[in-house]
Amino acid sequence: MSFVTLLDYIGIIVFVITGALVAARNENDIISFVILGAVTGIGGGTLRDMMLGQTPVFWIREPIYIYICLATSVMTFFTAHFISRYQKYILWADALGMALFSVVGAQIALGAGAPEAVAVLMGVITAIFGGIIRDTLSSNESLIMRKEIYATASFAGALTYVALEHFQILPTGITLWIGVAVTFSLRGAAIIYNLRLPGYRWVRTP
Repeated sequence: MSFVTLLDYIGIIVFVITGALVAARNENDIISFVILGAVTGIGGGTLRDMMLGQTPVFWIREPIYIYICLATSVMTFFTAHFISRYQKYILWADALGMALFSVVGAQIALGAGAPEAVAVLMGVITAIFGGIIRDTLSSNESLIMRKEIYATASFAGALTYVALEHFQILPTGITLWIGVAVTFSLRGAAIIYNLRLPGYRWVRTP
């Protein structure tokens, strides 16, 4: 197992738990736990692979991703009340998962021969679109529709990683962690200090 694959597994487990907890708050059945957990865990990567033409998508080529989603969702179904007590830590785990996916998604896109600008976008899509699908299915407001710094942190980390890879100043393993650190730090600062981007001020005309 490669180091990048291990990071991918960790990110998916974290995201599946956050998706399954949405089902818990909505008092859904176990099937909904699995659906919301799976789309949160692999939704962004699925869209990335489809847009890059990497078909069949990763979880069809490697069914272990489906098994991870299924096992984690079922586990969360039986332990959601216990896990939810640690909501603060789950928020930080989500930030870590997003940071990992932002960089791993960009790395996969570069490996597929995508242009660097596209690789940055694929990193963001990998990191946030599973959550968008989850929120759409559960009729919740998505984080990207708020002023809270979320997608911006993902973009910054993916951009940092791709830029460092372009100039090849440092080994890939180090640039990967720098990209993760950038996203995690920005998202963490937003969590601690409630940082928000300024919104557009609509001026009504008479």
